[in-house]
Amino acid sequence: MTAVMTLLGTGGGRHTTMFQARSTGGFLLDAGGGTVHVDPGPGALTAMCGISYDLRETDAVIVSHCHPDHYSDAASVIEGMTFGGWVKRGEFYGTESVISGFKGLGPCISQYHLTRPEKVRTIKAGDVLDICGMRVDITKADHSDPCNVGFRFHTGNGMISYVSDTAYSDEIADQYMGSRLLLLPVTTPDDNRIAGHLCTDDAIEFVKRVRPELTVFVHLGIVILKHDENAQAAKAERATGCRVIAGRDLMRLTVDKSIDIEDLRWSRPQWSPAWEL
Repeated sequence: MTAVMTLLGTGGGRHTTMFQARSTGGFLLDAGGGTVHVDPGPGALTAMCGISYDLRETDAVIVSHCHPDHYSDAASVIEGMTFGGWVKRGEFYGTESVISGFKGLGPCISQYHLTRPEKVRTIKAGDVLDICGMRVDITKADHSDPCNVGFRFHTGNGMISYVSDTAYSDEIADQYMGSRLLLLPVTTPDDNRIAGHLCTDDAIEFVKRVRPELTVFVHLGIVILKHDENAQAAKAERATGCRVIAGRDLMRLTVDKSIDIEDLRWSRPQWSPAWEL
């Protein structure tokens, strides 16, 4: 079954989020068994409205960690998934900091919103889940939220991986061996490292070890945008010999025998039948 990923936002970090220099809405993934929304941060609702996506089609929501660029639209996305909160349906997955709170971080989802999905589960590195009929491996990260995790999604057309925010190590990179499509959060350019995040030079080492069919830079911070994210991706491609691109808001990636890319048009309607109550 073809897997389809829609990038609702490719930005990350405080300043990109504050100014919405890029949307920070996370992504939708449909591998045939239902639609999963991962990390619905600021801009998620606006992006979905802009492409006329009906939130009632969402079947599961995942939040990787308790930072607002990854969770701030999650409550509204849960309400959409549960038909305004009136229908108990869908699944919600979040780390301990997201659901219960951990060492001053979170919780970031209200108790009310945790009662709306049919299933709620706290996740941690090492878990193996079935989400919408798809095996999902929860991977380790090294970030300022110590509960943060990444994901390997096993689809009928190979593995799609989302690393989430992390510092670089060989151990962390090696978790993603075998990925066809790698979403790699690259916050800063060249060797401009900040704690708990990847820069372009880290991304080069990451891609050299994993060697995916396609790497997409996401979680683009304001500094990498200033230094031209496309030039930074091209630098990584030259250094690794692997295909590397910078993600764009509303980019759709279709994973089949090949990985095809298209840019969705902003088509926010004046009125939609989905709004009828």
